[in-house]
Amino acid sequence: MADRPYDIVVFGATGFTGELTAQHLAGCNEREQLRWAIAGRSKNKLETVIANLPDTGIDKSSIGLIEADIGDFRTLKAMASQTKVLITTVGPYLNFGENVVKACVEAGTHYVDLTGEPEFVDSMIHLYGEVAEKKKLKIVNCCGFDSIPHDLGALFTVNALNQLLGPDKAGKTPISCEGFVQAGGTFSGGTWHSAINQFSRLIQYEKKKKAWRSAGPTSNQGNAEQSAKRKVSAMPPNLKYRDAFSAWACPFPTIDPVVVRRTAKARDQYGPNFSYGHYVLVKQLPKILIGSLGLGGIVALSQIEKTKDLLLKVKDPGQGPSESERQKAWFKVRMIANAEGICVWSEITGGDPGYGETSKMLAESALCLAFDEDKSPQNYGVTTPGAAMGEALIERLQNNGISFKVIS
Repeated sequence: MADRPYDIVVFGATGFTGELTAQHLAGCNEREQLRWAIAGRSKNKLETVIANLPDTGIDKSSIGLIEADIGDFRTLKAMASQTKVLITTVGPYLNFGENVVKACVEAGTHYVDLTGEPEFVDSMIHLYGEVAEKKKLKIVNCCGFDSIPHDLGALFTVNALNQLLGPDKAGKTPISCEGFVQAGGTFSGGTWHSAINQFSRLIQYEKKKKAWRSAGPTSNQGNAEQSAKRKVSAMPPNLKYRDAFSAWACPFPTIDPVVVRRTAKARDQYGPNFSYGHYVLVKQLPKILIGSLGLGGIVALSQIEKTKDLLLKVKDPGQGPSESERQKAWFKVRMIANAEGICVWSEITGGDPGYGETSKMLAESALCLAFDEDKSPQNYGVTTPGAAMGEALIERLQNNGISFKVIS
């Protein structure tokens, strides 16, 4: 990749999150040395994005413009061939993601996205995981609020626990870990569309999973030998009042716990036996019941084409909140890990999870792949943030205002 003109290309930069990602790159610590470009269908819109970038002292004329169309694979391949790392914010990924991954794998380019769509991620593992691993590429999904605070939060907490266990027991001791999520803010139109499309395909997704299981194991994120000798499991889901938080902990079936467990399979420090539970904290039990009923209704309506179309019209994919609304948003993820009677409690906190912090996480993930290869784990294929970048990315995020700290 050394002779490529760009370190990073942002595909989808004219969208809401894509533009925020470009703004972060314009002010990043490496801005003086970073060679980067933005990409999309409309040259005029791309020029507007560059014109609106904050004044951070960089020469805006040095930022490249690449015209690429999600419906034209030739342009996607040409785009991927020009950069070390490709960021894509073009979703829903189940509809628009595969050809971008394919272009990166064929071009030999690292890749990051912000998907939270399980079917898309599983499909990429089974279609491109093996070839990406052989080519020593890092195809990293879930590099936004799904699932970096949870994935890297678990890694940070496990590392702290292993320090207390000492060198004789670190990485050799069974560990249990629970994650508890609280957040305030709005979700994006893209997230809404991704969720509705995923809900509408639950039956098809289950059929795919059965077919994949019958086809046998797939190498999905490198270090297959490590994965084979480590038992990783999900804790039994249960709704329980947690005195420590003065709140109900409700099992939270997002992609986040799956990502945590995939990282645990790839990293030695999670020990021979690792179990993980994932919850959202809610103060009042009726809110859980109302939320469950509402979610069930949305899932049911998404199975019917006409009502699915009506649901999709609730939010436009590129729609986002005002800057003042984003300033009020926040998130807090608490992790509690236990081993041999030792307990570590950590907190991962930040601002607006859906936009500001997600674009920051996405941009810093790409910067990590571009500049921190020597500090990052050597895990390749269709992989996770914790497996591909791990501690190097935690350090980057800490330097950019996202807090990882041990509470007790």
